[in-house]
Formats: sequence, C-alpha cells, structure tokens
Amino acid sequence: MIAAGPVERGLPRAYLRAVLLVLVAAGPTHGYDLLEQVRQAGIRLADPGGLYRTLRAMEREQVLASWWENSSSGPPRRTYTLTSTGRAALAVQVGEMGEMIDLLSELVARADGVVDRAGR
Repeated sequence: MIAAGPVERGLPRAYLRAVLLVLVAAGPTHGYDLLEQVRQAGIRLADPGGLYRTLRAMEREQVLASWWENSSSGPPRRTYTLTSTGRAALAVQVGEMGEMIDLLSELVARADGVVDRAGR
C-alpha cells in the first residue's frame, strides 16, 4: 500500500495509471477497493469515475485483465489483475518515476538554495 501523508495531494492525470499499476501489482482487486486505496493514500481524484474509465482503458490496452466475481454482500464486482504487458508497463513506470523523483529533488535543492539566500 502507498503510505499516506498528512496533506492531501492532487494527482497529475498521467500518474493515475502508474498508481493503479502499483496497486494492482499487489494482487487481484476490484475497482472500489482501488478507489479506497487511492483515497487512503491521500490522493484526491477530481472525478472518481475517471479511475474506472482508466481501468477500462488499461484493460483495452491489455495492461490489465478482469473478470466478474460474485460478492456475498452485493452485486458482482469486476476484479482486475496485471497481465504480462502490465508487469512490463509497471517496470517502465517505476523507472520513469525514479527519474522524475531525481529531477524534482534537484529542483527542490536549487529552490531551497535560492530561498535561503533571499532570507527565508
């Protein structure tokens, strides 16, 4: 699970796919559970329906596979899992996120230097 921070953060649309890849990689899960995990991580979604649209798009791209599963407490749920294509996409996303973290860390370090000189 992704660690939640004390401050809610918005999520750039491009990163929703990466978050979903990471969460689904932990094991088969259904859409509502993914939505709850995203919320528990402190990530705000402007349109929660966008999560479901993204899941369906990822399935069309064969990054995810899904099936209907009966639920004892309600209607059947669509359960998602990673495909081999999804595992490869996750590896690419992790690499790209690492590069972005490095870039942002460098920018923050530069900004701290400028702010310190300005008499923060």
